[in-house]
Amino acid sequence: MATTAELFEEPFVADEYIERLVWRTPGGGSRGGSESFDPKRLLEEFVNHIQELQIMDERIQRKVEKLEQQCQKEAKEFAKKVQELQKSNQVAFQHFQELDEHISYVATKVCHLGDQLEGVNTPRQRAVEAQKLMKYFNEFLDGELKSDVFTNSEKIKEAADIIQKLHLIAQELPFDRFSDVKSKIASKYHDLECQLIQEFTSAQRKGEISRMREVAAVLLHFKGYSHCVDVYIKQCQESFVKDQLEECRKSDAEQYLKNLYDLYTRTTNLSSKLMEFNLGTDKQTFLSKLIKSIFISYLENYIEVETGYLKSRSAMILQRYYDSKNHQKRSIATGGIQDLKERIRQRTNLGPSIDTHGETFLSQEVVVNLLQETKQAFERCHRLSDPSDLPRNAFRIFTILVEFLCIEHIDYALDTGLAGIPSSDSRNANLYFLDVVHQANTIFHLFDKLFNDHLMPLISSSPKLSECLQKKKEIIEQMEMKLDTGIDRTLNCMIGQMKHILAAEQKKTDFKPEDENNVLIQYTNACVKVCAYVRKQVEKIKNSMDGKNVDTVLMEFGVRFHRLIYEHLQQYSYSCMGGMLAICDVAEYRKCAKDFKIPLVLQLFDTLHALCNLLVVAPDNLKQVCSGEQLANLDKNILHSFVQLRADYRSARLARHFS
Repeated sequence: MATTAELFEEPFVADEYIERLVWRTPGGGSRGGSESFDPKRLLEEFVNHIQELQIMDERIQRKVEKLEQQCQKEAKEFAKKVQELQKSNQVAFQHFQELDEHISYVATKVCHLGDQLEGVNTPRQRAVEAQKLMKYFNEFLDGELKSDVFTNSEKIKEAADIIQKLHLIAQELPFDRFSDVKSKIASKYHDLECQLIQEFTSAQRKGEISRMREVAAVLLHFKGYSHCVDVYIKQCQESFVKDQLEECRKSDAEQYLKNLYDLYTRTTNLSSKLMEFNLGTDKQTFLSKLIKSIFISYLENYIEVETGYLKSRSAMILQRYYDSKNHQKRSIATGGIQDLKERIRQRTNLGPSIDTHGETFLSQEVVVNLLQETKQAFERCHRLSDPSDLPRNAFRIFTILVEFLCIEHIDYALDTGLAGIPSSDSRNANLYFLDVVHQANTIFHLFDKLFNDHLMPLISSSPKLSECLQKKKEIIEQMEMKLDTGIDRTLNCMIGQMKHILAAEQKKTDFKPEDENNVLIQYTNACVKVCAYVRKQVEKIKNSMDGKNVDTVLMEFGVRFHRLIYEHLQQYSYSCMGGMLAICDVAEYRKCAKDFKIPLVLQLFDTLHALCNLLVVAPDNLKQVCSGEQLANLDKNILHSFVQLRADYRSARLARHFS
């Protein structure tokens, strides 16, 4: 049987089970094995094995039946125990119900007893409290508070409770008999209310939340409880504002002003939104006073901080610019003595008193920075100044802008530019003053725009308007005077340069050639160079100025240009062919004068061109030419002076025809 049991392996496969049985049986192997195949023996083995399996099956079956009987017995016992437990549970549940009913009964009795005790104790407590209140009332009636609750500051909570009750009682008493005691109680009521509010404020500043809650609970029964709320809101706002401003108030004026402007703007905007709600009939005054109480300490000296910051900031911007140019600002004297020295320098062939190396010392970036700082100052001034102080404060800011932009920057650049203009006799002089003029005009347009857009609205309805306009007028006149002086000197230098060109390039033989029949040029070299120089300067003048100033300066330049050429032509004697060349030169000068687009200048050169015809006209036609449309109105001496320039003037025939 043991051998049979060994043949069972998990998992059980019948074919493999037979195979293992055959393999273990002697003579049951394959035909090719070492032992010969014995079918009888194998059959015998199969029969025996089947008998063993039958015996094993019977044994296992008996065991299964025994186990099933045992399981059924245990199941019956377990079911019996469960039934017993259910019965026990039902009994316990009934006991719990009885206990719950008993507890409820006892609780009802206890509550009833408590109510009875309370009914007895409450009148007693009220009587005790009434006795205490009568005692405290007697102290007020006698005029001397002796109780510890009133004299000990640590018992302010108890005192507040007592005085609040006494105050209610006092309201019911007739005034004629108890007026004195009622006033004393009211006074003590007010004092304690103020002390509690101070306690609340102190606790809030220290961050003692529990103490704040305790005091607020006491104040809840007082009439001044709303003041507690106001104090809380005010303290919150002041603490926030203080945190934002105090830290940078002394260390960083720029950040301080920005924070102050931002906080005040946000607060006033919030106030405007709160106006939409029903806050009482005088809500605007209430909100205004609340805002003023928060910011009063900062707004009182606002303009001092603003002007101090603006001055230091403007000075820093200018100094940073001059440092970038490696320039040390120097004091340039002005006035009568300096003007006299300048005239002497201009009349003597001296170079410029200051060599600017072509630098104008004007910067649009600097100007934009100064104007931007001033614009922000005007915006802060508008928001943070009291309406009555607004014009005066705006004027102070304007004077700072005038000082640093107009005087320290523009006026200094004009003085430096004037000192840098060479004398009219200087050769190959570089003329940079027109660049100064161009930049100064651009800058002043920006200054004027700021004046109109940001200053005027702040002062338009105040006496400061006329004061600002007068100061602006003075600044403009001062600058225009220096610009006019510089332009005049620059034009003199231009004419001086043209004189040098004419002196260096014009030859006497140009207008009196040795060979009259071999003149191949259309105009002289001096004329070519002078015209090129003039066209360059005309273009520079047009680019440097705007409006009527362009025509005014070009007219003055054109008149001086004409006078120079007129006087230059008077220096030479002209042959017939030389006169023709002079006419060609003047025609070129006249073509150059057309670029001026000034009628007077063109008319002058037309007349000069007509005068040059007197140098070549036949003697018999002189009187006819002189009586022509362009020359008829000229002084006879002028006509005579040109006729005298002819090489053949001294001939009796020419003198006779002109007389």
